[in-house]
Amino acid sequence: MRTDISDAAGINGACLVDSESGLMLASEGGGWRLDLEAASALNTQVVKAKLQAIETLGLDDAIQDVLITLGKQLHLIRPLEANPAMFLYVALDKKAANLGMARL
Repeated sequence: MRTDISDAAGINGACLVDSESGLMLASEGGGWRLDLEAASALNTQVVKAKLQAIETLGLDDAIQDVLITLGKQLHLIRPLEANPAMFLYVALDKKAANLGMARL
């Protein structure tokens, strides 16, 4: 299955990331306003930190998603159910995007 998100309103960029290496496997959008390669590596650190917190606290749980709210953007990190070692990262324009639809 392939989904083209390039024309979706409010999406500044999105990518599929290997959370073990931080490498971006696929991307859409981005460009000069958003370096998706750097975002992939940096958001891998966010995922690893949260996984470490879950383990340290002894929680029997998994990350569903991580939402980071900035002044002008929303950043959503969502591990894949079929392969939690990979995650989707989506940067959204806060005014134009629909967070509920992005989470789907």
